[in-house]
Amino acid sequence: MQKPKLPTSCPSCSSTLNVSQLTCPTCSTQVSGNFTLPSLMQLPEEDQAFILQFFLTSGSLKEMAAIMRISYPTVRNRLDDLIKKVKANSTIE
Repeated sequence: MQKPKLPTSCPSCSSTLNVSQLTCPTCSTQVSGNFTLPSLMQLPEEDQAFILQFFLTSGSLKEMAAIMRISYPTVRNRLDDLIKKVKANSTIE
């Protein structure tokens, strides 16, 4: 049975969700508050999958292009677009 995926956007208005509670599965300790999702978690699942594949190919855009069956420049442009998205949502410059 597959675990449910963490929702990152509001099903009603599509705004980014915040985390309000974390629970330890071992001892059931709970931490409550208003926590912002990390920048990468705020990206759509498709973009997260692209970044994971980039990581797993050790940053090889050539290998990414072969796996995705698209051109190198297309992979490069997609990566550049993702970098802009992450920078826009991140406190890291």
